[in-house]
Amino acid sequence: MPIIRQESLFDMQVLYDLEPTHRFNSILSGIDIHPILDVVMKKSRLGAPQTLNYAAMIYSLVIRITERIPFIKDMVMRLQTDLRFKIDCGFLVSDMIPSEASYSRMITLISESDAMEIVQERVLLLAISEGFVSDETIAIDATHVEARDRARFKKEQIEKAPKKRGRKKKEEREKWLLEKAEKEANLPLYQKTIAAQLDVSLSELRSSVPIQPEWGVKKNSEGKNVFWYGFKCHLAVGTKSQYIVQSLFSSGSLNDGKAAIPLLKGIQDRLPSLKMAYATMDAGYDYVPIYQQVYRMNAQSIIAYNRKNEPEPIGFDKYFAPTCVREHSYRYDSFDSKHETLKYTRPHECSNCPLANDSLCQKVYKMKVTKDLRRYTAPARGSKKWNQLYKARSAVERVNAYLKGYFLLNQIYHCTGKKAKLHFDLVHIAYNASKLAIDRLNIHQLSAA
Repeated sequence: MPIIRQESLFDMQVLYDLEPTHRFNSILSGIDIHPILDVVMKKSRLGAPQTLNYAAMIYSLVIRITERIPFIKDMVMRLQTDLRFKIDCGFLVSDMIPSEASYSRMITLISESDAMEIVQERVLLLAISEGFVSDETIAIDATHVEARDRARFKKEQIEKAPKKRGRKKKEEREKWLLEKAEKEANLPLYQKTIAAQLDVSLSELRSSVPIQPEWGVKKNSEGKNVFWYGFKCHLAVGTKSQYIVQSLFSSGSLNDGKAAIPLLKGIQDRLPSLKMAYATMDAGYDYVPIYQQVYRMNAQSIIAYNRKNEPEPIGFDKYFAPTCVREHSYRYDSFDSKHETLKYTRPHECSNCPLANDSLCQKVYKMKVTKDLRRYTAPARGSKKWNQLYKARSAVERVNAYLKGYFLLNQIYHCTGKKAKLHFDLVHIAYNASKLAIDRLNIHQLSAA
């Protein structure tokens, strides 16, 4: 007896309308894609009709990050074979599945604009307006990402004539100094010293960042040099909320310290409602201009001190607190914000000291923070509060691990720096949007309970 297949009374579109899926709605609802649509959509009614669903294509790029789909071709294949995934990305059943080449052309258009940075900022401002981001402490750190493309061949170095030994004559030295100053003035912004960034605008700082893959080097936990070819991702993260408040994408050869001021200026200019009180970083950011930038923002620097072959200070301990005649360290007491002074009180050991009443032993020491921004911060180095704030820096390391483990940060397969930066921007947006969705769901569950 033959089996007779009964036809469905409704088509697939009606069935999906009756039972819609909401797997990615909570994530996508926090992303405003209009700045990206303005870049990729047609500007005129003239010409061939637009057949691609660009909004769904943009959403699918974000969903690709959250679903950990490594390649565009894998996502296209899944769109062709998984109808539910196609509907979740925003495509209609009747929509044509874009080809891999269509995605490539759209990615090229977006990478040439600053639309992704605008979307990043809007997601974060939405989280701030809903009360999920109110951090006083911001942690800054960088992580390296290898480029999957082959490293460029090294150029053959032309042998230069050996320099003339001995001291230069007065006329030659003056000419040499002028040539040196002119050469340094014509260097690109990120090849100059960090101090040159202090009086440069944020737009110029971000537009001048080198983003082509380069060789980078860093020391591992054993103190050995580790080399890689690729990029660096610099993040500023709220230590309490763990949102990415600012990010920067650069070549692997860029020094970590040269990314700190652009990140800090981004917080100052783009997020005026976020009142940063402390900026915490590791010893790789121990440069005077970074302390100066944090001080200009009316905040305090919690940065590990890198001695850089400096001699031990006389009359002070390793945390630069004053010491008594018997070299006992004075205790940090408080900070006077009005006069910007740190107050140190007499050590416990001085209570039974025969020199306690001598003029050589003071009861209280007061130290101006502006005397040396690098050595003196509020709270003082070595204090319990300083150590607590510095430990909060682990938040940015945790976010770096999340991005590499769950958001495809470690899988950049683009050859050019602009497209690699677009991948990083998508990771940034997907992470913050996912964090916003989780916070909203937690609030909803608490209110329902």
